[in-house]
Amino acid sequence: MRLSRYFLPTLKEAPSDAQIVSHQLMLRAGMIKQEAAGIYAWLPLGLRVLNRIEQIVREEQERAGAVELLMPTLQLADLWRESGRYDAYGPEMLRITDRHERELLYGPTNEEMITDIFRSFVKSYKSLPLNLFHIQWKFRDERRPRFGVMRGREFLMKDAYSFDIDEASARRAYNRMFVAYLNTFARLGLKAVPMRADTGPIGGELSHEFIVLADTGESQVFCDKALVEMPAPGPDVDWNDLQSIVDGRTSLYAATEEMHDAAQFESQTAEGDRLSARGIEVGHIFYFGTKYSAPMKARVAGPDGVDTDVHMGSYGVGVSRLLGAIIEASHDDAGIIWPDAVAPFDVVVINLRANDPSVCEACEAAVDALEKAGKSVLYDDTDERPGGKFATADLIGIPWQLVIGPKGVAEGVVELKRRATGEKSTVPLAAALEAIG
Repeated sequence: MRLSRYFLPTLKEAPSDAQIVSHQLMLRAGMIKQEAAGIYAWLPLGLRVLNRIEQIVREEQERAGAVELLMPTLQLADLWRESGRYDAYGPEMLRITDRHERELLYGPTNEEMITDIFRSFVKSYKSLPLNLFHIQWKFRDERRPRFGVMRGREFLMKDAYSFDIDEASARRAYNRMFVAYLNTFARLGLKAVPMRADTGPIGGELSHEFIVLADTGESQVFCDKALVEMPAPGPDVDWNDLQSIVDGRTSLYAATEEMHDAAQFESQTAEGDRLSARGIEVGHIFYFGTKYSAPMKARVAGPDGVDTDVHMGSYGVGVSRLLGAIIEASHDDAGIIWPDAVAPFDVVVINLRANDPSVCEACEAAVDALEKAGKSVLYDDTDERPGGKFATADLIGIPWQLVIGPKGVAEGVVELKRRATGEKSTVPLAAALEAIG
């Protein structure tokens, strides 16, 4: 992709109302544009990152056995009346009446709709266990939308819903999502700690939030330091027996501010291992039994032929919020530092003299070689001065910068910079391609 033909409206300064680093850098890097309070247009660079995060989330859901579908953004109010949540949910719900006076709502979550889909088609325990997920835009009318995509009103979420014949099976489904989340966030370059959490308006008796520690986090969290450094379980786990992995995390103290018990924290965790920090919620999982299936009559015939209410859980990941969380965890004074897995491009090739045919030829050759190697490339072929090009490359955070100028062309070398470390080397193009991998 040639930068001269791309749409990348970068800013030298962030607007004054952008209070946290991720919001500032997303605006400056030309990733988003605010259209209304808490509502953003996703510009090309931001959309590329959003799509990469979405795909990793999707892959890990499918690896854990979940099946993708897509539900609409608008839902019938009558479904929510069946569950008893329509009047209880509060002003965060955007309520709509269509031309036929039907009451609708812009979905803040999908427990009711997925339960309706399930009860329409699944009648026997032989179809269980079942986990259905989708990745869809949601809307919650936050009283004070702020911090950019971290607390917006419209947001992209992955939400999954499990259906099981009994509590024991439902807890196994919960464990699968627990492990899938650990693997997902690790692939995104994040260290996310599962913490006991309040179930809130979703309901139920078992809930964990997945928290990324960051100074600008929205809430105070408390945990054993060991949890921060634990590696992800990885994809090669026994998906049918995950209890030991879950126990290994949940046996150590970790709780959000709402669930924190100071006495238990002190008794359970050695003084040197106690960590108190700010945190960003990036995922939330719930087991809530028959909270929705009972009132909505989502039942299956059991092995004995008797109809029984299914046990359910729901599992959310804030896909759009993850961009902000990643930036909060990975940036410096010059700009964003994207982890390789989610970067909008793998490499930026910087042409230091766009009016020099020999330099242009060398850049074109480098771009061609990189693309043939399967890398996504942003080619800065603009006539901007070198200092401006370097500043833009650092701001947008592409993992590798490959710099080609007249001197390098004469000597048969290029300059290669790793954005995360700032390390630079002057090497032949073949060596640069090998280093980039």
